[in-house]
Amino acid sequence: MLRLEALDIRQDDFRLQADFAIPAGSIVAVIGPSGAGKSTLLNVIAGFFPPVAGRIIWEQRDITGLPPAQRPVAMLFQDNNLFPHLTVAQNIGLGIRPDLRLTAEDQNRVAEAVRRVGLDGMEGRKPGTLSGGQQGRVALARVMVQRCPLILLDEPFAALGPALKSEMLDLVAGLAGETGATLLMVSHDPTDARRIAPLTVLVSEGQAFAPQETGPLLNNPPPALADYLGGG
Repeated sequence: MLRLEALDIRQDDFRLQADFAIPAGSIVAVIGPSGAGKSTLLNVIAGFFPPVAGRIIWEQRDITGLPPAQRPVAMLFQDNNLFPHLTVAQNIGLGIRPDLRLTAEDQNRVAEAVRRVGLDGMEGRKPGTLSGGQQGRVALARVMVQRCPLILLDEPFAALGPALKSEMLDLVAGLAGETGATLLMVSHDPTDARRIAPLTVLVSEGQAFAPQETGPLLNNPPPALADYLGGG
C-alpha cells in the first residue's frame, strides 16, 4: 500500500496537501486543472522534490528521505528521457544498471522487454530513427526491466494520436496487471482515466483528494473539475 501521510508540498506560492492511501496493485489516474500539482505530486513520490512535512509510506516503510534510486519506483516521463547516443537495447539496459555492465541474465531481461513492447529487430537503432510511439515503447521497456512495484506515468503518451495512445495505455495497464504493480498515471484526458484506471485522484485547489471511483467522479464532477473538463 502507498500511503501519503499529512503530506505538505510547497514551492514559492504553490502549496499542495495530500493525506490518503492507495491499495497495492491499484491503477489510479491523477487528474485536475493545469497547474494544480499533478506532476509535482508524482515527483514528490519519486523523490525528485521533497515535501516540507508529512511522510510517504510504502508497504509500511517510510521512504520520505530516500533518494530516487533507492525508492521502489519506476517513472515514465513526458519526454521519455531517452539518450540519443545509445541504442534501444542500451537505453533499456540503463533500467537495470546505469553503467550498462549487464550480465547474460540482464541481457535476456532486455531482450524479453524488447519483445514484449513489439520492438524486435530494433535493438541496435538510435532513438532519433524511431517514431514517437516507438520511443514510448523503449521507455516503457526500461520501466519493465526495473521490476519496481510502483510505476508513475507523467503523461508519457500525451503527444501520440488517439489510437496509438490507447494501445500504449493498454500495454502499460497489462504490464501492471501481470506484475501486480501499483500504477499512478497523470493525464489531462478523462478518456485515459476511463480506459484503464478504476480509481482517480483529483488534484484541485491545493489538495490531492483520496482516490474515488473513476466513473462516478467523471460523471458527476465537483465544480472545479467540471469547469476544467468543460473547457478541455
